[in-house]
Amino acid sequence: MKRYSGFILLGLAVLMALVTSSLFYNWMEQQTRARPSSLQQIESPVVMIAVAAEDLFWGTTLTDEMIKLVSFPKESLMQGYLSAVEQAKGRILIANIKANEPILDAKLAPLDAAQGGMAAVMQRGKRAMAVRVDDVVGVAGFINPGNRVDVLVTLRQSSPKSKTVLQNVLVLATGLQIDVQDHKAKPKKVRVITVEVTPEEAEKLALAASEGTVTMALRSYANTQPVLTQGATLRTLLNSYRPDSPQARRRPPPAARRAPPTQVELIKGETLQLVTFKDE
Repeated sequence: MKRYSGFILLGLAVLMALVTSSLFYNWMEQQTRARPSSLQQIESPVVMIAVAAEDLFWGTTLTDEMIKLVSFPKESLMQGYLSAVEQAKGRILIANIKANEPILDAKLAPLDAAQGGMAAVMQRGKRAMAVRVDDVVGVAGFINPGNRVDVLVTLRQSSPKSKTVLQNVLVLATGLQIDVQDHKAKPKKVRVITVEVTPEEAEKLALAASEGTVTMALRSYANTQPVLTQGATLRTLLNSYRPDSPQARRRPPPAARRAPPTQVELIKGETLQLVTFKDE
């Protein structure tokens, strides 16, 4: 019996290993079968919402081609979403949106202002005012709806003067166009630029247009800080970049090149001495 005891123990070990492996395999198979149902339970339901099919600019009237429906997790929905193309079709954007961005009711003009044109994109308390400009301003300046500009007036009096009277003003329209045609900033010949101003700014602009020539300077989107200026007159204009002008005084004077000091060898008996003479 002792002769076969080793084989018996080995057989028992193999049997226990087989039983353990079988139990583990059955447990793994049950977990695999239960996994899909568990995922289905934690999946979030989705709904169809309206998004932009392409980059769209404010002032654009939405059409079928500009809108598409996509699925969106219901638990992540934003307030004011639209679930049908018909809910957004024909309405006017009051903010720029990117492709695949949800079209929210807050970014659209009110329903009763769908045909209001420029009035639909104006801020509350602001006014739209048209200003006649020359061809240079309309074409070379690349001024388009949505740009920000500074307004300057040149008064032709006995002592002509030019001064910035408005800063960081929003351009609502150029000519009859209130959005960027083909979504590209193309220069075009216009005679009238419409800007959004407060009632006080409208009064300044009206006076500037009647008493002088109005010019607009295109402003960077990243630069919104006001700049204080004294205005330009004939005297300050002609004094620009003169030796005694403010621009020259702000520049540091050029460093003068000094000649090297003079050195002389002085021999006194057996002593040699190097003497340096400094220039005053």
